[in-house]
Amino acid sequence: MANCGESKKRVVVLGGGMAGSLVAKTLQYSADVTLIDPKEYFEITWANLRTTVEPSFGERTVINHRDYLVNGRILTSSATNVTENEVVTADDHVVPYDYLVVATGHVEPVPQTRTERLNHYQKENQKIKSAKSILIVGGGPSGVELAGEIAVDFPDKKLTLVHKGSRLLEFIGPKAADKALNWLKAHRVEVKLGQSVDLRNVSDEGTYATSAGETIQADCHFLCIGIPLGSAWLRESILKDKLDNRGRLMVDENLLVKGHKNIFAIGDITDIPEAKQGYLAQKHALVTAKNINLLMDGQKESKLATYQPGSAIAIVSLGRKEAVAQFPFVTISGCIPGKIKSKDLFVTKTRKDRGLDSGIPSSKNKCS
Repeated sequence: MANCGESKKRVVVLGGGMAGSLVAKTLQYSADVTLIDPKEYFEITWANLRTTVEPSFGERTVINHRDYLVNGRILTSSATNVTENEVVTADDHVVPYDYLVVATGHVEPVPQTRTERLNHYQKENQKIKSAKSILIVGGGPSGVELAGEIAVDFPDKKLTLVHKGSRLLEFIGPKAADKALNWLKAHRVEVKLGQSVDLRNVSDEGTYATSAGETIQADCHFLCIGIPLGSAWLRESILKDKLDNRGRLMVDENLLVKGHKNIFAIGDITDIPEAKQGYLAQKHALVTAKNINLLMDGQKESKLATYQPGSAIAIVSLGRKEAVAQFPFVTISGCIPGKIKSKDLFVTKTRKDRGLDSGIPSSKNKCS
């Protein structure tokens, strides 16, 4: 490690999501860390659907960056350009770096402050409570999990889920998709596959038209479809030639951007051939933090840790007690996978990984 008289190497992390927050937290005492993120908080993204039906859950899942990054610099802004040794932000900050970590994930317009984010969930919850019928557009993990949360917490609501694909959960196998579909149907969720919804033309009475010519009556809707990668800004930077045709940064086995010795990319923005899941993004973060520490120690690139793409493991929550889980050799559903994920949604573990307590009030931890 650096001698006492030597200044620490400057590490700039772009994006404070699942991957960026963990790499910044891990390096904060060995390097001079700057986290650049357009919002003031980190959010446990796979838990935000639970927060929609139970807003108080957000007290544990929406976490100010300063709560875990106690020895680093935080800039609430967006990166607009990268040069060989500097990052330029939207508010004209120029931030020098020795090592850069690009973890900008997907672009999703969310409030800047934690308070605003929690207020947003209160409004979404009120939207559910005041509706008799709800339309969910999108049958990926977000749409299926939201349908499950509402179906369990608000069983009196009429729920319709429309998905343009031929089956749900196309990122995992058909067996898991079938189990999720059967669960939704058993909980009175009407599922329409192979259709899309024109959200630009909704009648005042709440009539939605599908691409198959059907109509759906709903008091409100939730849009749960894919959001774009946060890489468009890189097309004018030194990394413009490192983007593949889908806008993902091409990385090597050490998670270095190909052709660069001090720029890493982690999380959803990478071209790694694996499902884009939060637990894998966190593995990227730990490999990258280890490699930056090795480089700062003067180790050769041949000594760096390598990342192996994750296997086909996925757990999709179905309400508070059940889930469908796909493992390499078996797919199961029900309460057993539900115990793994659905009760706590890995919130306690994710907080612990960032040096925080469970966030559960002490009275709830006591035996009744």
